[in-house]
Amino acid sequence: MKYNNVDFNDKCVLITGGAGFIGSNLAFYFQKNFPTCRVVVFDKFRNEEKFSNGNLKSFGHFRNLLGFGGEVISGDINSHEDMEKLKIYKFDYIFHEAAISDTTVSDQTLMLQTNVNAFQTLLDMAVLMQANMVYASSAATYGDSDIFSIGHEKPNNVYGFSKLMMDNLACKYMQTAPISIVGLRYFNVYGQREFFKNKTASMVLQFGLQLLKGERAKLFERSDTIKRDFIYIEDVIQANIKACEPKKSGIYNVGTGKARSFQDIVNILKNELTIQREDVYIPNPFASQYQFFTQADISLSEEFLDYKPRFALEDGIKSYLAWIEAIAQNG
Repeated sequence: MKYNNVDFNDKCVLITGGAGFIGSNLAFYFQKNFPTCRVVVFDKFRNEEKFSNGNLKSFGHFRNLLGFGGEVISGDINSHEDMEKLKIYKFDYIFHEAAISDTTVSDQTLMLQTNVNAFQTLLDMAVLMQANMVYASSAATYGDSDIFSIGHEKPNNVYGFSKLMMDNLACKYMQTAPISIVGLRYFNVYGQREFFKNKTASMVLQFGLQLLKGERAKLFERSDTIKRDFIYIEDVIQANIKACEPKKSGIYNVGTGKARSFQDIVNILKNELTIQREDVYIPNPFASQYQFFTQADISLSEEFLDYKPRFALEDGIKSYLAWIEAIAQNG
């Protein structure tokens, strides 16, 4: 499905983090809908390096790109030498998805270097090439806020802070840059090609795999009161594509506008899988830096991006289920 009037055929598109969850879905969107679009994926493919929390430093995986026919560059956005590889191209659009997206990472220096400083390098490149920029921000910028609209940010971890600093930097560039710049604050994204995010993959996937393995779903205590805005990957792709011809450069929320509980996810999965099994409730070890409620205000996204979410939680889970079942069977 094509989401706007831009013809990307014969255009050159860069996707940083293109072997990751959202980036790989973008790559296949262009391949499917615009066969003569030149798509360049730039990604720090995973190796054995881990953060102090034990999680991998990169979630980029070649399997997310099986069937992709575009160009692939292995590189680190923190490396000047790797970034120089991109200057042989003349990009028309840059989709910046590369980042440290693990909210439990505590290395503040590396977080800010990767998410903020490297972003400025890409912004300078975009201006030089006159390439329109669409980049991934995050609902983590809102943190402890109870209002989820621009201007009400209260990040409660360094990840959320880094994304807010990205937004502040982008807003400065918007004042003078001769390109469109759009930041998309993703809420809780789930869907195909997220498997290689491991423990940071969505709870939709994690609960689904638990149930399909014959286990009981493991939820945090009072999960019926922990509510998030869960957004299906297809609507995230929609937002990215519509951000290519915004009525106004800016920062926009990408969610459904409706908060749902983790208990809702389990109940929907059990209904779709016709499973009757009691759940297990455990203490929340991340309570001190946890967002217990998110609900995107998407009024600006609707007005300036013509964005309209198509998938309620029930619809998204139903569409995603075949992927989850395939992962459960084949790993």
